[in-house]
Amino acid sequence: MTTENAPGKRLRADAQRNRERVLAAAQELFAAEGLAVPLDDIARRAGVGPGTVYRHFPTKEALFEAVVAERIRAMIEEARDQAKADDAGQAFFDYFQRVIEYAALNKDICDALESTGQQPKAACLESDFDDALGILLERAQQAGAVRADLTTAEARSLIVGGLNMHRRAVAEQRPASELAVLYAGLRPLG
Repeated sequence: MTTENAPGKRLRADAQRNRERVLAAAQELFAAEGLAVPLDDIARRAGVGPGTVYRHFPTKEALFEAVVAERIRAMIEEARDQAKADDAGQAFFDYFQRVIEYAALNKDICDALESTGQQPKAACLESDFDDALGILLERAQQAGAVRADLTTAEARSLIVGGLNMHRRAVAEQRPASELAVLYAGLRPLG
């Protein structure tokens, strides 16, 4: 870590602008290609040299983590907001569907949701995501809108499966009708 990025140190204005340009380019390219995007492509899109990227992010994985962390934080905040909704069942299903649709459009989120916390910061955010999802799930179960035997881990796995179904349907240019079966399976039996 350079002194430029040391905790508590403020970046020079030009360095901050470069960092923001790198993050914006990375968000766009990671959303389209996931972690497979070459760092040189990100630097080129940001209009900076590869050295500038490395000054702010020592590895491509660190840059990926910074981009994904921001996206996951937004999803966590949305889940926390939804947890205050009057209709707990509708809030759960709306959130479940939005996460699938949002993640399906962003390969970086797909990669992050499918991972198992390989980076410390990502693992912390994954835990926060699971906690927020768990609160929505519990409220929906208490309201009788979601089957009582579904766990948070299972709900997350179903989100990953749902986003893969959605992505396949988009690629095949057809409706993701199998998602209706998934949503029906989340509802209580009987």
